[in-house]
Amino acid sequence: MLKVFLLTHTPMPEKVVSAAAKMCYSAAGGEELLDGMTDEAAGRFLQMLTEIGHESPIEHASFTFAIEGASRSLLAQITRHRIASFSVQSQRYVRKDSFEYVTPPEIARNPEAKELFEDTMALLQQRYDRLSELLAAQRRAGFEAQGLDEKQAAKKAEKAAIEDARYVLPNACETRMIVTMNARSLLNFFRLRCCNRAQWEIRELAWQMLALCRGAAPTLFAKAGPACLHGPCSEGAMSCGKMDEVRQRGAACGR
Repeated sequence: MLKVFLLTHTPMPEKVVSAAAKMCYSAAGGEELLDGMTDEAAGRFLQMLTEIGHESPIEHASFTFAIEGASRSLLAQITRHRIASFSVQSQRYVRKDSFEYVTPPEIARNPEAKELFEDTMALLQQRYDRLSELLAAQRRAGFEAQGLDEKQAAKKAEKAAIEDARYVLPNACETRMIVTMNARSLLNFFRLRCCNRAQWEIRELAWQMLALCRGAAPTLFAKAGPACLHGPCSEGAMSCGKMDEVRQRGAACGR
């Protein structure tokens, strides 16, 4: 199951963004930027930034998430958001003795498709295990021939074996990651990935992340989400046609 945790974020994110904006529009020095910066004052600065489209101060607030239960397919999508930092569980160093996997809802709803999918996952586990065993034995013999003792050779062979055996693991295989994005990148991420046109798994991730961000910085993320939350759909003829449904979810997000 997909789970997202907000590990940490810039302290007082809305005041920090507002202080950055204040630097641009006033003669205040660094020590004075937070003077009188109440929540109300920060809200006014954020409203001004929204109205004039000045987004660069928003980059001074960053948010770090722990994500679990995501597929490698989702990993391929989220890393396309390049203004972000990622730390991902390695298949080179973490052996998948019994790998967990993500089942797409459409497959889960079809009994025959679900059975075929699960059988395929079980077969891939068997192939992964057998490849790991064969490659470990092969590499262990080579390392022992190089003069390593039995324990050292076995440890080194294990790592080398799973490095190559992982090539049979599927896109469905679960992974874990830490993701850090600044608020401006997050607004872009939510605009694209909360949209119904986004793939189902990364869309669910985006909504969970948005709820956490609204809890931490409600004013900063008040209008975050797909374009149709606060205006016309940006997808034109490719619109999902479910604007009311999306707006209901947007209104409930983060409550």
